[in-house]
Amino acid sequence: MVLSYFKSPLVIILVFAGAISAVVDQLVNAAIIFFVVGMSVILGFYQEAKAENAAAMLRARIRTTASVRRDGQRVEIPVSDVVPGDLVYLSAGDLVPADGKVFSAKDLFVDQAALTGESFPAEKYPAWDVATNNSVKEAKEDTDRTDLAFMGTSVVSGTGIVSITKTGPSTAYGGIAKQLLGKVPETEFDKGLRRFGYLIMQVTFLLVVFVFFVNALFRHGILTSLLFSIALAVGLTPELLPMIVTINLATGDGHGG
Repeated sequence: MVLSYFKSPLVIILVFAGAISAVVDQLVNAAIIFFVVGMSVILGFYQEAKAENAAAMLRARIRTTASVRRDGQRVEIPVSDVVPGDLVYLSAGDLVPADGKVFSAKDLFVDQAALTGESFPAEKYPAWDVATNNSVKEAKEDTDRTDLAFMGTSVVSGTGIVSITKTGPSTAYGGIAKQLLGKVPETEFDKGLRRFGYLIMQVTFLLVVFVFFVNALFRHGILTSLLFSIALAVGLTPELLPMIVTINLATGDGHGG
């Protein structure tokens, strides 16, 4: 998380300028530059870590349970403790905690819109329901099968018992979740800030090279030209911009919370 803050073009410019300043014994300038960069990174890391901790606390407070049969008795356990082989009791309003086969059902209708996009509830019953003389219809997709219940779907009406076969990432819903946990797409704000940073980097690089060669051409000395170019780079770079952005985003998050 800390290293990710050094991807900003503005921070790269400042770190590069600070390193060169330190090499040519401009320690005061180097210290000031590194201090600004360090404060920006520390503030950003603190705010992001704070948000992560708040989200973790919210997740800890919300505990979803499932009614299962254990040791011959019906007990309530956390959804995370459900394992393959458990018999889960379902009724109207319950969320299916994992994928499984319908063991028994009575007017069991499940909302599968999250998986199939179907707006109407799907009826679920065992592979062979003697009471209604229903057999499972052929289905191309597992989500269309009437004898299977899936994690993340909700019971609209009726009651039933499901024998769990898959949990966590192995479920149909877990497969979708793994795809969504990929790289988070950049927001328009992030893209704009990155483009601005690259623009500043290009302009700074071109001007620094130009000024350095002009000064060297007029024989002002290599070291003098280099120091002047570094000063120009630092002057062109908005040192406080990363810190200002971090503070403003943190203030906005605070008011929003």
